[in-house]
Amino acid sequence: MSAPTSSSESNATNPAAKASAFDLEVKDAQIIFNAAWNDLEAQMGRENLRFPKEIFWLNGGPGAGKGTQTEFIMKLRGYTAAPVMVSSLLSSPEAKRMIDAGMMVGDKEVTGLVFRRLLDPEYQSGAVVDGFPRTKVQVHCLKMFYTKLVELHNSFAGTALERHFFRPNFHIIVLFVDEAESVDRQLKRGHEAIAHNEQVRKTGMGELIETRKTDLSPEAARSRYRTFKEVTYEALKSLREVFQYHFINANENVEKVQESILEELRYQSGLELDQATFNAIRGIPTASEVLVHCRQEMVMRLDSYTRDNTKLFLDVLGVIKEKMIPIIRIHAISGVAHINSEEKLFNDPLALEMLVDVFSERGFHAAVDVHKIEIPDRFDLATGKISTRTKRVYRFSIRFAGMQIRRDR
Repeated sequence: MSAPTSSSESNATNPAAKASAFDLEVKDAQIIFNAAWNDLEAQMGRENLRFPKEIFWLNGGPGAGKGTQTEFIMKLRGYTAAPVMVSSLLSSPEAKRMIDAGMMVGDKEVTGLVFRRLLDPEYQSGAVVDGFPRTKVQVHCLKMFYTKLVELHNSFAGTALERHFFRPNFHIIVLFVDEAESVDRQLKRGHEAIAHNEQVRKTGMGELIETRKTDLSPEAARSRYRTFKEVTYEALKSLREVFQYHFINANENVEKVQESILEELRYQSGLELDQATFNAIRGIPTASEVLVHCRQEMVMRLDSYTRDNTKLFLDVLGVIKEKMIPIIRIHAISGVAHINSEEKLFNDPLALEMLVDVFSERGFHAAVDVHKIEIPDRFDLATGKISTRTKRVYRFSIRFAGMQIRRDR
């Protein structure tokens, strides 16, 4: 008897179910966004919905350094208003009134609080929003928000109020750290906070700082990171095809991360394309984005091979271990091994993908060409016709750092 299939597993393999789930997400987001937007329009008046010209939507894994990089971006852009921090909004008097009234502060409330805060005149030139969007619903709401701002810009064009309604410019910045680095940074932050507070209590000088529970426990720190990776990060990836999307490797030190941010923004500022052209090509990633993403995406693929295509993956690993590694060892000095194979296993394109990913993960650079060779198969004595069959030969090029040989003179 087969095991029952969960809804998540079903959605992953059933395109219709996946599309249906997506439609439900969009529908829920539409309800939430309309409620938040209509509240603002009713209370403020449509002519007073004057939002910033440029908004940086900053997100990142725990310990990624959002606070430090927020200050850097603000100085870079010359912003003087404090960043819009979702964590602070949730402790604001307005949010507390909701909580005290027994209301849950969910996507609707968070979305409304963020939009309302951005209406403050101090943000007219630009703003940095730390911690939004974080869920799939909030991601859809952000897309709808952009559409509304474009509508406002168009509707007030040519009027006396035109200068208050900019064409929006959204930047999505994702500071990505891997799990081990994130956990280490969270725990380091916790230790530093405890030491600081002990010093404040002893001397009576300085201010106590809050210690997060997740900064004190490795298990809690890992759980917080995985929530970011599985919920926020997965939701944010869909924004790559819509807005200027900056994926920053935050595993590096502060200075390196800031260089990456500067390079990303310099690239965007240097584009001399009109808006229509930029919109047409923005879905194609830059080379730097591909390079930063590739490691994480390769890890996810390798995990999926083990989980979803176990037999094929083990067969590929067997060929690598038994037939390829011995040849590679022979060519260890040169750092280049060219290997021909007629393994029928590689007729499956997924097997080739697996092989390249495995070699990449182990520090090799692997490439493959498929050569089709027509060879005689049968000779028809009656007609004199020669039948051929196609033989596939897979030519692998494996490159790696060769051995340096010492030469004594």
